Amino acid sequence: MIKPPTPHDETFRLQSLHSLKILNTHPNDRYDRITRLAMRIFDVPIALVSLIDKDRQWFQSCQGLDTCEPSREISFFRYAIAQEDLFVIEDARFDKRLIDISLITAEPNFCFYAGYPLKSQSGTRLGTMCIIDGVPRSFSAQDAETLQEMGQMVEGELHALTQATTDELTLISNRRGFTAISAHVLSICRHLKRTTSLLMFDLDGFKEINDKFGHQFGDKALIDFAKFLLKNFRDADVVARIGGDEFCVLCTNLEEINIPIALERLQKKIDEWNAFPGQKGMLGFSVGTIMFDPDRHASIDDLIHDADQAMYNDKRSRRKDNLVEEAK
Repeated sequence: MIKPPTPHDETFRLQSLHSLKILNTHPNDRYDRITRLAMRIFDVPIALVSLIDKDRQWFQSCQGLDTCEPSREISFFRYAIAQEDLFVIEDARFDKRLIDISLITAEPNFCFYAGYPLKSQSGTRLGTMCIIDGVPRSFSAQDAETLQEMGQMVEGELHALTQATTDELTLISNRRGFTAISAHVLSICRHLKRTTSLLMFDLDGFKEINDKFGHQFGDKALIDFAKFLLKNFRDADVVARIGGDEFCVLCTNLEEINIPIALERLQKKIDEWNAFPGQKGMLGFSVGTIMFDPDRHASIDDLIHDADQAMYNDKRSRRKDNLVEEAK
């Protein structure tokens, strides 16, 4: 095995990594959503977000492996952070740099590896966003571009640790965070011609809930609705609160025919919430759904605009139905 060079800025690199205060933290669904997307896009069994510490790695997201903290010395992830660009090994069995590494010679027999070096805002490399397979495979220029986009999504989340991209009440993305991540997702889907859907939600009667029961109860409704979205759209690429009582969900794996089923599941959760003893408000939602059309949606703002219009159409329809019911 050929030992990779130590990054020239190793001391500063470690200082930058530790300043994020992310090592040893619990898994974060924001990173898991990106690695799950990578597994679907590339059809690989393993996708990781790996941060490289002085003597170890920390898997901030780990799909397909049991361990979250392998030694830095026994892995070849450290080769990736020595690169400026993607580090790709199509068949590790015949790579002289890696032939003695235990991950190749024993289970799970890593044969294919592609890693994007994750950079801090100052440009120092913190770790990798990588995909792994147990069999050799080719890696095209388009594949490289797609993995780079996903790596930049992870970088956006890491940079967000020092920026205001999280909604403080619900702890999901705010509009700024949603826009940053979604721009990368749409770029990937445009290149790969992947089906993508945006669901825009608005809570019905939320002002009345606040007026009647107070803002503390209104905050509880917002927090609980965010939790319902996260659980119901577990594989979504991003779930966000983009306004006072407005939420959105971006999915690359939700076919249009399955959207009504997902919304029925969500409505069931809302019905259970409303029926629970002590829940004094009647929580409801209007929703607009738009499928991404590359010819019509040049940006995420275009997609949001169309979904917003669809949501308000749904809200007007619900109001009309309620008036008809009250008139009976």
